[in-house]
Amino acid sequence: MAAHADSEDGMIAGINVTPLVDITLVLLVVFMVTAKLISAPALPMEVPRFAGSTEVQTPFSLELYAGGAVRINGQALTSDADVIRLVREARGKTPDLRATIHADTSVPHGRVLRAIELLKTGGVDHIAFAVTPGEGGALIAPAP
Repeated sequence: MAAHADSEDGMIAGINVTPLVDITLVLLVVFMVTAKLISAPALPMEVPRFAGSTEVQTPFSLELYAGGAVRINGQALTSDADVIRLVREARGKTPDLRATIHADTSVPHGRVLRAIELLKTGGVDHIAFAVTPGEGGALIAPAP
């Protein structure tokens, strides 16, 4: 750092802090960039195992139809309490229960969210969505 003396005593009257500020700003930018990379990991993913695995999972299927009907493993339901009861019964048999939601494309988003909420209330932590392979429609519809 550069300094200059105003008198013969060698007393420092001023310090040039510009290089210190430059280095500090460079370090700040480096830390900001690396912190963003560290704090945003990829989405968690469970890769299925095959070799040597003899464990069989019982499927738990929740089906939502456009007309309002709801079925669990083919059994028709009439209330939200039925969904929670059947989920808890299945969790009693399989502690690591995984559910799959089969929803018609015309089912409102709110019903799917309610189904997820009921599954979570019943104790299911692993929820998947069933899809049909193929090309999906456009996300944004063309203007008329």
